[in-house]
Amino acid sequence: MAAGAFEDIPSKIFVGGLASHTSNESLRSHFEKYGDVEDSILMMDRVTGRSRGFGFITFRDVESVDRVMQEAQVVDGKGVEVKRAVPRDPSTDSNNNTRKEGGSQRTKKIFVGGIAASTTEEEFKNYFEKYGTVVDAVLMYDKDTNRPRGFGFITFDTEDAVEEVMVVADHTISGKWVEIKRAVPKTHGPPSRDRGGGGGGG
Repeated sequence: MAAGAFEDIPSKIFVGGLASHTSNESLRSHFEKYGDVEDSILMMDRVTGRSRGFGFITFRDVESVDRVMQEAQVVDGKGVEVKRAVPRDPSTDSNNNTRKEGGSQRTKKIFVGGIAASTTEEEFKNYFEKYGTVVDAVLMYDKDTNRPRGFGFITFDTEDAVEEVMVVADHTISGKWVEIKRAVPKTHGPPSRDRGGGGGGG
């Protein structure tokens, strides 16, 4: 069922920050006042069977999404984050050449750019924990000045968590929009040419 969260449907929204007691039924019920709901998915942890704190709602028409986006949303007494869901489009992944292999390469690690200088490692990690278990969060700093370089990396325990991050259109950390890409290993890079090339000076 989770795979349905990634289909190319313009009338689909992501809902994050849900209360632990929110059920699929109460999630669906909340959004039915904005229009006909065709599908609702509350993402559950496979191991514990508990809610992972986010889900997806698919409306019959895009106008319902527009109505939702105009208001702050509170589900079961808790303010939630609502964003338009976007399809995974391999053609937009200009940073990796996996289109000929049938789509974007799956990975557990993402690159995050455009991070505000005020963002702490704890805030950085906390933002992504709603999508899955974060096993590593690294903010990059300048070696000489020790100032933040404005980017970092997040590693999850599953590839599915990365797919769930990528399906959301916009990500904002510390009030600043950030850019997110899959961090894929460069396995097909050309062999290094600078090995042993130090002769010739004088």
